[in-house]
Amino acid sequence: MLDANIKNQLKTYLERITQPIEIVASVDDGEKSREMKALLGDVAEQSNMITVTDGSDEAVRKPSFALKRKGEDARVRFAGLPMGHEFPSLILALLQVGGHPPKADQDLIEQIRAIEGTFEFETYISLSCHNCPDVVQALNLMSVINPNIRHTMIDGALFQDEVNERQVMAVPTVFLNGEHFGQGRMELAEIVAKIDSRAGARAAEKIAAKDEFDVLVVGGGPAGAAAAIYAARKGIRTGIVAERFGGQVMDTLAIENFISVKATEGPQLAMALEEHVKEYGVDIMNLQRAAAVIPGDRIEVRLENGASLKARSVIIATGARWREMNVPGEKEYRGKGVAYCPHCDGPLFKGKRVAVVGGGNSGVEAAIDLAGVVAHVTLLEFADSLRADAVLQKKLFSLPNVTVVTNAQTTEVTGDAKVNGLIYKDRQSGESHRVELEGIFVQIGLLPNTDFVKDTIERTKFGEIAVDAHGRTSVPGIFAAGDCTTVPYKQIVIAMGEGAKASLSAFDHLIRESVEA
Repeated sequence: MLDANIKNQLKTYLERITQPIEIVASVDDGEKSREMKALLGDVAEQSNMITVTDGSDEAVRKPSFALKRKGEDARVRFAGLPMGHEFPSLILALLQVGGHPPKADQDLIEQIRAIEGTFEFETYISLSCHNCPDVVQALNLMSVINPNIRHTMIDGALFQDEVNERQVMAVPTVFLNGEHFGQGRMELAEIVAKIDSRAGARAAEKIAAKDEFDVLVVGGGPAGAAAAIYAARKGIRTGIVAERFGGQVMDTLAIENFISVKATEGPQLAMALEEHVKEYGVDIMNLQRAAAVIPGDRIEVRLENGASLKARSVIIATGARWREMNVPGEKEYRGKGVAYCPHCDGPLFKGKRVAVVGGGNSGVEAAIDLAGVVAHVTLLEFADSLRADAVLQKKLFSLPNVTVVTNAQTTEVTGDAKVNGLIYKDRQSGESHRVELEGIFVQIGLLPNTDFVKDTIERTKFGEIAVDAHGRTSVPGIFAAGDCTTVPYKQIVIAMGEGAKASLSAFDHLIRESVEA
C-alpha cells in the first residue's frame, strides 16, 4: 500500500511513540477493506508499539478502524482510508494516541481537558479537500485530550448512502451528537469556543485588559502579516486582530506564482506567515472579528465579542470573501448543493450534474477540474464571451461533458431540501431557461470585507477602502492594505507589499505625531 520511501518516513515519525497503540480494524470482503488491511499492515510494520486487531463485529461502518491506547476505550476512528490530504491526519493521530505531546497552546489544552459533557463528533470529508485535515486533526486532538470526546472521520465518497441521507453537500461537514454542528474550515480554538460556553466571555475580558498599541493591524492574511512584521521590527508595540489567521489564503489550494517559491499550498503559506509574525512578539488575537473602528486621539477598534482595543494607529487588512450571486435560493441551499470550493466539494458530486457560475480563470479552472469527476458541467457566463486565459478556454472547449452558455444571468437556485436546478435569463432574448442539476459552484470574484468601516472611512461603490500611494485612508492614523483596498490586482505578493508599505507609513505617522506633540 505504501511505497518504501513513505514507509521509511513513517518509521521515523513513529519512533516518537511512547505508549502502546492498538488499531482495531472493522472490515468486510470489499476492495476498500483489502486496501485498508494493507495500509494498516504497513503502518504496524513500522513500530513494535503498534498492533492490529479485528473489531469487525463492533463497528457499523466498514471499512473503518479505531486507534486506542491499551486498556482504554477508542476515541479516534477513521471510516475510510485516510490517504491524500488526510494521511497527515493519520500520522498525527498515531503520535498523539501514542503519547507524543501535541503542538498546541498549553492554555488551550487545559481548556479542552476541562470541558464537561459528552461529545460525539462525526466529520464528513473528501480526500481531495485541503480544508478538511484541519478539522479532522483538531477533533482528533480533542478526543485524545478529553475522554468525554470522540471523533470519527468519514470519507463521504465511500459512504454515499450516509451522505445522501444526511444531505451532506459540502465538506468538511461536522455533526455533534447526531446534529449538524458546522461546515467548512474550523480551527481548534474555534471548535473549542463553540462547545465551551464561557470561552467568548473569557476572551473578551482578556482582550479588554490589554494596553494601548502603537500599531494595531486588523486582518491576518498576507497583507496583515506583512504589516505586523514591519511594525514589530521597528520596536514598537504591535498587535494583530484576525477573524481567521491566514485569511482567504487558507482556502487557496495551489500557489505557483509566489516569487522564489515554485509551488506551495495556501494552508502551508498561512502557517509560515503566522510563525514569522510570532517571531517578533506580535500580540496575536485570533478568531476575533472587528465590529467598528472609531477615530479619535486614540483610535478604538471594537470587536464583536464586546471588547475594545486602543491604538495610536490602525492598519486595516481584512481582505475579501467569495462574491455571492444574491439570487433567491442561494443562501437557502448553501451547503446543500451551492458551493464555492470545487477542490473541496467536487468529489461529493461524482456522477452528477453541476453548474459553474463565472467565466473568468477561476470559473474555467473549476469547470475543467469538475469535468473529470462529475457527469456534466454547465458553465454560465454573464458577458458575451469568457474572460479566462486562452489556454484555459482551449482546454475547456476540448472536454466532451462541458456546455458553455454566455450572456447568461443566473436568477434563481431551485431545490427541494437540496439543489435540483438553476434558472438563468438569456440577456439577449430575455427568455428564461432552467438547468436541472445537483450542484452549483459560484466563481464570480471577491467582495471586500469592509462593512464594519462603512460609516467611518471613504469607500468606493464596490466597497473597497480608498487609499493613496502611501496606504493612507481618508482618516488620519488609519491605513489600509491588500484586497480590501482600491489597489488593483488582488494577488498575494501584491498584498504583502502593500502591507509593508502601510506599516512603514504608519510608523512615519507615529514619528511625526511625536515630533508635533
